[in-house]
Amino acid sequence: MQFRRPKSLSGLLLIGFALVAVPLVAGMLNATLEMRQLELQSTALVRYGVDATRAAQDLVQQTTELERTASLYQVLGDPAYKETLADGYARFSATAESLVRLQPDEQTRALTDRVRREVRTLVEVVDSSTGPSAEVEAATKRFIEVYKPVDALGHVVRTAVDARLADLQVAATRTQRRLFWQAVALVPVTALIVWVFVTLLARPIRDIDQAISELGRGTFSRPIEVHGPGDLERLGRQLEWLRARLLDLAQEKNRFLRHMSHELKTPLANIREGTELLIEGAVGELDANQREIAVILRENGIKLQRLIENLLTFSTWQSKSAGLELSRFSLRHLVGSVISAQQLTLVANRIHIDLAIDDVEITADRGKLRLILDNLLSNAVKFTPREGKISIHGHRREDELEIDVVDSGPGIPVQDRAHIFEAFYTGTTSQSGKLKGTGIGLSVVMEFVQAHGGTIELLDGTGRGAHFRIHLPVRPEMQPASEDVSAA
Repeated sequence: MQFRRPKSLSGLLLIGFALVAVPLVAGMLNATLEMRQLELQSTALVRYGVDATRAAQDLVQQTTELERTASLYQVLGDPAYKETLADGYARFSATAESLVRLQPDEQTRALTDRVRREVRTLVEVVDSSTGPSAEVEAATKRFIEVYKPVDALGHVVRTAVDARLADLQVAATRTQRRLFWQAVALVPVTALIVWVFVTLLARPIRDIDQAISELGRGTFSRPIEVHGPGDLERLGRQLEWLRARLLDLAQEKNRFLRHMSHELKTPLANIREGTELLIEGAVGELDANQREIAVILRENGIKLQRLIENLLTFSTWQSKSAGLELSRFSLRHLVGSVISAQQLTLVANRIHIDLAIDDVEITADRGKLRLILDNLLSNAVKFTPREGKISIHGHRREDELEIDVVDSGPGIPVQDRAHIFEAFYTGTTSQSGKLKGTGIGLSVVMEFVQAHGGTIELLDGTGRGAHFRIHLPVRPEMQPASEDVSAA
């Protein structure tokens, strides 16, 4: 039989509370019934004890009265004592009969029959006499023997009360133990029910939380499916609609970026080509001022080209069409080529490069690692003051490669540090007249570092400027270049 889920979260909660309450209520009802049964048994025992003890005491008292009446008749000879003796016998018989009803066992019946016979014999002797006589005196003396079975009846009653009390104590102990184990059994049953319903609630809530987290991170590739109560499923369908909408918007944005970037590259290429022709003297030799202006045009054309390439790279990465093209190359040579590409800017601003790179052969995506270093160096150059210093260090630390890029600029404001790796984030403070970039350079750096299985972080307290540190895992084929040379 297929389990039908509740149509709403409130319905599921009500069912859960009901199922949790059922064993608890059942346990309480059972405990109430058990205690009620014990109460009835104890009440019956008290009533029996009181009635049986009273009957036994009445038998003793009535036996004493009968003996006294017979003795008075023997002394005084008053016929009125005959009637008193007959009435006392009737009461004695009724008391004995009530005791038999309370304690209907063979011993009690035998003792009461014996006592009744002895009393009846006395009454008959007195009733048949015409006055005091030797027969009445002998019957009165023999009546003393009646006390023994009467006392035996009292002992039987006390023994029966004690036995029933012991049985009640055993029943109470057994009931207490049974209720204890029932309570112990209710704990895992209740816990199991709670766990089942917590699972039923936690799973769709966890799916919703994961879906919202993925939407917040900009991951739109996985469809959102929520199974559970109807209202949570409706929320899941709304999140799926939102995911599809965001995916469409992201694709539209990427298409716009690609189109705009391609449209910008064509006139930029013409501008750069014309600038190169001017510098090479294709239209005549330039004087110093003209050459300086042409160099400035070329440098800014290179910067603009880099921004456009970042846009294209970001768009391609966001569309998930970019992968890693691994190759083996020298880290020191790669860093040297990145620095050479920006040598003119470095010389123009008299920026000193503190370079300390281990000579290691690495296996990575050369183009992406070059873009990572180029973006970090461009940012450092952009914010480093004239005659400042930029440090680029790269060292192997056991199973990972550690690359540091540190500038001597003003550093990154505290309010911007949590957002610098977000796409299109350009900061909240002025850059002292410098033109802000597109805000995707560090985003691309983050994406490409993560694509290599590494991490990038902004370190605090290492100086006045910004300090970026990259950790890249060492691949099995990554070996120091010196070992390769020695092997050759």
